[in-house]
Amino acid sequence: MKVLITGADGMLGRTLQHELQGVEVIPTNHKTADITDAAAFDRCLALHKPDVVIHCAAMTAVDKCETEIDQAYRINAVGTENVASACYRHGAKLIAISTDYVFEGDSPVPYTEFDAPTGGHCVYGQSKWAAEQAVRTHCPNHIIARVSWLYGPGGPSFLDKMLSLADGTREVLKVVNDQRGNPTSTIAVAQALNELLRHPELVGTYHLTCEGEATWYDFACRIFELAHVNQKVIPCTSEEFRSPAKRPANSRLAKKKLEYTLNYKMPSWDTALADYLTRFYTK
Repeated sequence: MKVLITGADGMLGRTLQHELQGVEVIPTNHKTADITDAAAFDRCLALHKPDVVIHCAAMTAVDKCETEIDQAYRINAVGTENVASACYRHGAKLIAISTDYVFEGDSPVPYTEFDAPTGGHCVYGQSKWAAEQAVRTHCPNHIIARVSWLYGPGGPSFLDKMLSLADGTREVLKVVNDQRGNPTSTIAVAQALNELLRHPELVGTYHLTCEGEATWYDFACRIFELAHVNQKVIPCTSEEFRSPAKRPANSRLAKKKLEYTLNYKMPSWDTALADYLTRFYTK
């Protein structure tokens, strides 16, 4: 099986290059496969003839999307439409990476794959929702894989930021405690994608976040505990860290489709974090 990865220079793309098993991986980036150029991306698929395209390329700088709206839609929405159309023409299955930001983020319970998104409250979420719609319209043989609160080798991520801030120059770190989600290792996402690749008959929307939930404050405390870093952390509200883009209060994603179709369970976020720090973190 030949698997082409868009955005292979990004955090998830880099992990997939190392963690996908039993397949030939074709990494691409903006220079070798410009998703905003429909003709160029079509030529890329004609050249490589992949069986599967894992579409990681996206504009993920959430606050930047608020000020560069055209660019966000050009990359996330139109770029994904180009990828989906090309996959359909060349007979490649598309696995498109999406996000919890497509939801409003105000539900009292985790979102399932059967809940109806609206695009959320920010440009990033709205552009990724447009991307999901493009995938469903233009490439029936697809999986939309939603992830959230990602960290992985090389970053950038919340985990990397916390460890860099805990450099001994700050007595206290204030971390938001009113947003909840599923901290998720890119390693765990790659393992789930390996499983999905073994089942080419599966299509539709899947959530690929780790099990369990935490606030950003909980996540930070556990990072420092497991990394044996002595750093005081105190909780605060989102109002104390206002940003151009509104963050969802609820980013929790339930993994119903993995359970129903494969009886597959993602690792707990705590276990995945401990494994990750053991494997990749050194003081």
